[in-house]
Amino acid sequence: MKLELDDVGAATVVRVFEANVDARVAMEFRTLMAREITAGKRRLALDLREVDFMDSSGLGAVVSVLKALQPDGDLVVFGLRGPVLRLFQLTRMDRVFRLLPDEAAALEALAMPGEGAT
Repeated sequence: MKLELDDVGAATVVRVFEANVDARVAMEFRTLMAREITAGKRRLALDLREVDFMDSSGLGAVVSVLKALQPDGDLVVFGLRGPVLRLFQLTRMDRVFRLLPDEAAALEALAMPGEGAT
């Protein structure tokens, strides 16, 4: 799994460099993110610009990150396009996650005091 984490102020941008987030990489993604959350990363901006396809196991891994951050963490997702955006819409996960267009909007959302967990 190709990930890059970049601390920007109090937030961490998690850049996913995988064209497909599916069963092949979902468990590793979940494990890597759990480790970062345990290490204290509590405000995450998930960058999915490079992801062309995500299946239900990939979506489940993203949901597990959200659950691991509760009750005091925050997660926003940005850069969704094409089939990945449609997956979030069809499964109504666009109502669960804050989906933002770009990194600047994601960081601004995470910087807002009192927003709490998504």
